[in-house]
Amino acid sequence: MRKILPVLIIFTITSCAELQQVVNQLPQDGGVLSNADIGAGLRQALDFGIDKQVTKLTQTDGFYKNELVKILLPEELRKVDKTLRDIGLNKLADEGLKALNRAAEDAVKEATPIFVDAVKGITFNDAKNILLGEDNAATQYLETRTNAALYDKFNPVIKQSFGKVGADKIWTNLITKYNGLPLVNDVNPDLTDYVTNEALKGVYTMIAVEEKEIRNKIGSRTTDLLRKVFALQDGR
Repeated sequence: MRKILPVLIIFTITSCAELQQVVNQLPQDGGVLSNADIGAGLRQALDFGIDKQVTKLTQTDGFYKNELVKILLPEELRKVDKTLRDIGLNKLADEGLKALNRAAEDAVKEATPIFVDAVKGITFNDAKNILLGEDNAATQYLETRTNAALYDKFNPVIKQSFGKVGADKIWTNLITKYNGLPLVNDVNPDLTDYVTNEALKGVYTMIAVEEKEIRNKIGSRTTDLLRKVFALQDGR
């Protein structure tokens, strides 16, 4: 470990050409760890996060029963939820929440192709910075390269899903009942935009969960490549 640490310091201050020489000199079990190996290891870690964690979000209750990513009401509608529950309309309030989460679960199915393209684009220099970065550095990389494209994909799907799962009718009914109550201010938020952004947060949250596992738990490095590549960051 003490032998690896000085090499990691060099990583942060040398050029790509020098990095090539440094990395090629790193001894690893089974042979030299190349630039291509490091890039492939980071891509594999992200692929695992997408396959294991994002896939969970596309299942029924993938958002709704996952407290890390469950979509709650926007702040301006929390008073709607509370008021409806106070007057005994718990079931209606629950259905409203569930409908928002169902739409997000539906939209996340559109994410994988966009992620795959972004993961393929990781360069060695990207991989080096990610490897020696924070516990969610790979997730941050993915977010900067996919957020805009995913929003454009998610938004129309969520709008359509609102109709498919009945969220539009549920929320029209719910807000109409609320706005009909005495002494309340009418509300009419843009739920499609809100749920789109919350769905995006949920996706990146779950990828970060898997990345942190791989970085911090050797037992989560389930391939030889992951073990070799992430051994480099253990001595940061």
